[in-house]
Amino acid sequence: MYTFQYEVVSIDGDYANLKRIDAQEDDLKLVARALLPPQIREGTKLLYEMMEYSVMED
Repeated sequence: MYTFQYEVVSIDGDYANLKRIDAQEDDLKLVARALLPPQIREGTKLLYEMMEYSVMED
């Protein structure tokens, strides 16, 4: 399975823009907030694995 790391760049209503931080990518990924942990804020780092997002601990 693949594992990706993202950072929440912005939140716009029911959607969040995520930027991949474990690889060089310029594009943002638009994700429905219903798929993300409820406690996210701008700057939150997320881990995506097994088709699920979770908050990364610092």
